Amino acid sequence: MSAPTRRQYAPVREAYVIDAVRTPVGKRGGALAGVHPADLGAAALRGLLGRNSIDPVQVDDVIVGCVDNIGPQAGNIGRTAWLTAGYPEEVPGVTVDRQCGSSQQAINFGAQAIMSGTAEVIVAGGVQNMSAIPISAAMLAGREYGFDSPFVGAEGWDHRYGTSEVSQFAGAQLIAEKWDISREDMEHWALRSHERARAAIAEGRFDREIVPVGDFWIDQGPRETSLAKMATLAPLSEGSRLTAAVASQISDGASATLLASDWAVQEYGLTPRARVHHVSARGADPIYMLTAPIPATKWALEKTGLTIDDIDVIEINEAFAPVVLAWLKETGADPDKVNVNGGAIALGHPLGATGAKLFATLLHELERVGGRYGLLTICEGGGTANVTIIERL
Repeated sequence: MSAPTRRQYAPVREAYVIDAVRTPVGKRGGALAGVHPADLGAAALRGLLGRNSIDPVQVDDVIVGCVDNIGPQAGNIGRTAWLTAGYPEEVPGVTVDRQCGSSQQAINFGAQAIMSGTAEVIVAGGVQNMSAIPISAAMLAGREYGFDSPFVGAEGWDHRYGTSEVSQFAGAQLIAEKWDISREDMEHWALRSHERARAAIAEGRFDREIVPVGDFWIDQGPRETSLAKMATLAPLSEGSRLTAAVASQISDGASATLLASDWAVQEYGLTPRARVHHVSARGADPIYMLTAPIPATKWALEKTGLTIDDIDVIEINEAFAPVVLAWLKETGADPDKVNVNGGAIALGHPLGATGAKLFATLLHELERVGGRYGLLTICEGGGTANVTIIERL
């Protein structure tokens, strides 16, 4: 079957990026572990609106990404965080779960609302306290009711994909094998991630994008390490090429982005820093799970008429090192444009907050280097990936 013909992307109105911030990222059991997720999300929201001249009542909607929505992250944490921040009750809020890309999807939904003319001002972001609610807690919560997995046991799923393990760990191992990515290749990338992150912190590159939580304002994840230290680690499972050194860190954090229409920019005296050039999402094999950034990037470039060489700054989430290395092989992107300030291996991956966190880094780095286009993509549970392309103004 031939591929369908697609017309190029043509937004009706412009969606402008006014600002994007994030909290510092706390390591598991670290500085943010005891912060209620609503308070954590509120810190990012207050940090965002506190430095922009817009009345919060003018916000049309608050869209927040979060994964494992149970306990303190349940009950629509997007709405709860807004109210916890002390903002107007008449402004609504909603929570999005697209797994690791949840807050990137929140940004994309917000941009689409503005482009369509149904909203003028959107706050989009994410929050995750993984110290309080462990990863996959929502998937395991069904065991009490007789469901060992969200997937296995559904007749259609079992017929199509069998009963093999569905996890990011299994997917990362499959990627390493399919693209012949060695443990040494992955460890070199992991070391680069830590070195880049430590350099970025030392040079103050994150200072403009970080809003503190109390007196906490420096990311806790990056550390001094070496290839020799990484070589001593046991694999995650017998025969695996993966170790903890090449995986993203379990983390806590929050993020927030302010988007506005051209009308809102004029009406409220806002200063756009970028425009949203493109938003899209694509899917791939859910067992491999983490490969979708490859077709999603290809799709986005075809839709926009851009090439990978046109992109000046790239953020791709380092769920595992092989995700990035396979993507680099397939896209031919310049590694020196990718995760230039380190990635989730060093800086952490607070699930629902990561998309808008990386978006904040993308925006500020694009400004720092004077680039034109920035691209963000994140692999997601279920085998999907978002792409967001922004153009600096």
